[in-house]
Amino acid sequence: MRERLKKLAFFVVAGTCGFITDAGSLHLMISHTPLGPYLARILSIALAMFVTWQINRNATFGRSGRSAADEGVRYAFVGILGAILNYAVYASLIFLLPGVQPVAAVVAASLAAMAFSYFGYSRFVFGEGRRE
Repeated sequence: MRERLKKLAFFVVAGTCGFITDAGSLHLMISHTPLGPYLARILSIALAMFVTWQINRNATFGRSGRSAADEGVRYAFVGILGAILNYAVYASLIFLLPGVQPVAAVVAASLAAMAFSYFGYSRFVFGEGRRE
């Protein structure tokens, strides 16, 4: 139980760092580039995914014991599905609630993706098949 709480705490730290990266880079791209909120969000998600991968692999879950290629493919698969969910929630909120601030939509989208990602990373990427 203690180990699970530790993993969850590091996952929250990774998610917080990812959120700061995502929201901050989104704000900067919207404010300082000709990119709109939709294209900028795709780029901010990619940057945040890289940051969270580094933290999750090195602090949260540790290396899986699979080959780096297998782990990378699995991580990318879960990450892309989480990003699609994240973007779908974000875009839906922007579309359905025209007055919503993009960063507020990021909060809701990130929470939905966080729950999905923890399950996927802990089970499919870093779970079964570990060699410890």
